[in-house]
Amino acid sequence: MPSDLHSAPSAAVSAAHVVSVKALCAFGAKAGDLDLRFVPAPSALEGMAGHALVQARRGGDYQSEVPLATTCGTLRVRGRADGYDPAQARVEEIKTFRGDFDAIRANHRALHWAQVRCYGWMLCEQEGHESLTVALVYLDLASGDETVLEEQHTRDTLRTHFETLCACYSDWAQREAAHRGALDGALARLEFPHADFRTGQRELAEAVYRAAVGGRCLLAQAPTGIGKTLATLFPLLKARAAHKLDKVFFLTAKTSGRPVALDALRVLGQGGAHRPRVLELAAREKVCEYPDRACHGEACPLARGFYDRLPAARAEAAQVSWLDREALRRVALAHEVCPYFLAQEMTHWSDVVVGDYNYYFDSSAFLFASMKDANWRVAALVDEAHNLLERARGMYTAKLEGAALEEAHRAAPAAVRGPLARLFREWDTLQQAQTAGYDTADEIPERFLRTLQAANTAMAEHFAATPDAAQGPLQRFFFDALHFARLAEVFDDHSVFERTLGATQEQRGLAIRNLVPGPFLEGRFADAVSVTCFSGTLAPFAFYRDALGLPEDTALLDVESPFRGQQLRVEVATGVSTRFRDRAGSLRHVTDIIGAQFERLPGNYLAFFSSFDYLDKACAAFSLRHPGVPVWTQTRGMRETDRHDFVARFEEGGQGIGFAVLGGAFGEGIDLPGSRLIGAFVASLGLPQYNELNEITRERMQSRFGKGYEYTYLYPGLQKVVQAAGRVIRTEADTGVLHLLDDRFARAEIRELLPRWWHVQLAGEAGQAGENDARHPTP
Repeated sequence: MPSDLHSAPSAAVSAAHVVSVKALCAFGAKAGDLDLRFVPAPSALEGMAGHALVQARRGGDYQSEVPLATTCGTLRVRGRADGYDPAQARVEEIKTFRGDFDAIRANHRALHWAQVRCYGWMLCEQEGHESLTVALVYLDLASGDETVLEEQHTRDTLRTHFETLCACYSDWAQREAAHRGALDGALARLEFPHADFRTGQRELAEAVYRAAVGGRCLLAQAPTGIGKTLATLFPLLKARAAHKLDKVFFLTAKTSGRPVALDALRVLGQGGAHRPRVLELAAREKVCEYPDRACHGEACPLARGFYDRLPAARAEAAQVSWLDREALRRVALAHEVCPYFLAQEMTHWSDVVVGDYNYYFDSSAFLFASMKDANWRVAALVDEAHNLLERARGMYTAKLEGAALEEAHRAAPAAVRGPLARLFREWDTLQQAQTAGYDTADEIPERFLRTLQAANTAMAEHFAATPDAAQGPLQRFFFDALHFARLAEVFDDHSVFERTLGATQEQRGLAIRNLVPGPFLEGRFADAVSVTCFSGTLAPFAFYRDALGLPEDTALLDVESPFRGQQLRVEVATGVSTRFRDRAGSLRHVTDIIGAQFERLPGNYLAFFSSFDYLDKACAAFSLRHPGVPVWTQTRGMRETDRHDFVARFEEGGQGIGFAVLGGAFGEGIDLPGSRLIGAFVASLGLPQYNELNEITRERMQSRFGKGYEYTYLYPGLQKVVQAAGRVIRTEADTGVLHLLDDRFARAEIRELLPRWWHVQLAGEAGQAGENDARHPTP
């Protein structure tokens, strides 16, 4: 391992803390209520176009986008004034809006005044003005009209305003600088928390460190049991000071991944005099204290006066340091502020943030937007990264449902009902010629998109004029329509246009379905200092690199498994076919193999099938032939308590067979060491269903990467098989048996894709299992 992974030097604390005018004012000038009543905001492109329009209307001496910088105590403040007229000694801050000018909230306008006054002082200092006019210019994007608010200020009043804001921020900045300096020193001395690295753990830690130092991405396949979470977090904490990382993001596919990361961070922080500030982000609906109330001061007591109480809550949260969901809630409620939005504020002041994929990879991702806005240098860890492909496809898919449009039309006011009715008619025209229940196209008709945009404009104007009405089916459809319109703007061969036809509105739908998320994600990988994607199943690497849009120079690591072939007997039933046409005939063979294994060695087993239909038939057939063997089954739409009960049946020393769907809730993410699970049966190659959508995906993958079948069917299928099989061997002390119940597993090209440490045997006809039991398998 590189020596500096153990002893990275501490970075010197900068003499001046650099802060933008925007951040300075956001910290010290916000006041009043948190108010999330929906008001349509201009897009970034609309905002830039609005700025350019106003600037083009000004005189010849007018200067646009004027860079400014000054020092106040230990602060170095930078910004860019939208407009400056030196002849008139006038500075402008330009804002764009839609709807009623009077609907712009007072706390927003106060923030705008704070910004332009700061620019006013910086210009007085730079240009020697004794007085200055500061102006807020609000441009109505619909009409092009300007509403201008002006103030006359002396040099002294602008300086007083600026210095007051700086004093507020400077105290905080000095404490933050002291925190970072102490943390950098502590992390430079940080030792690995265990006496030795596990097999493969050191190799993974070194690779993560090299990727962070070199500013590269990393794809790392590492087996269960080596301590991947600790091995990825430790090197990034070590790299922090020497390589000037501002933050580490630990991104998880599921809620269950967050406690694992937090446990590893607790271990790394034990005994340290100064620990990193750790923040857990949870979904808004999980942490809302008043889910039945709207999110503004008139309805929710935790939104009322939020910004007035935020400074004290922020200060206490920074002192607490460990901000998991419960700790953050305690601080928030003690200060009567919203826990969810306190968490968003604390992302700015945390060293490690643990949260879901969507906070970084989604089209409206909060963490990614914050990183870009604040120019943070971030290293990200993507846990169980094999899940990112399907999650990202969902993030960049948009759906419109006929029933939702119908409900929105009923709820709409007269001014909006007309545009929605025209959208109805255009939708009908679009699907008139459709005969199949499901159809796809490579283009979205321009006429439909124009009608959709007109409906969106009408809804936006309605909500801008009446923000209190932004609730219910009309708002829900509006959000869906906006998402659809945004994805339509970037529609390309990475996606497909879907049309679903049904007898009723509930069955009718349109969708932009993403097939290849790489074009959307590549910027997320490029803008971080380093992103490490790790999982127990990331093979072949080229598949994940291409589909996810990772850079060509992404480093690759396949960590050798600590497990031995003797721990797991793997047998292929060459006499069984689970192809769709053969499934009915396979039931007797499959159940005979399961029954023979259980009779030979009673214990706990998992049996995986390709669908609920196949599972139900196999379980029924097995119970008829082996009525004395306990069985329990996964069912459609299992509640969380039911899933917990299913896993709880796998008791130490227990006996029985759990029937589950491959790729479902029990195919990964459950830990059943020792005798809680001694074997598994996989009655499927895991290939996705053959249908029109998957065939289109195959064509797109072939066109882009030259491996359509492999990228669409084979690799995703085998990934599910390997994940499911990984439930059996969880530690170096475990032993077990794995039956692969399909003759295709015997093919050389399939066996090459299975884990290297597996010693696969061909068992021949059904029921011809090896003579050695699962606890003493032969290689």
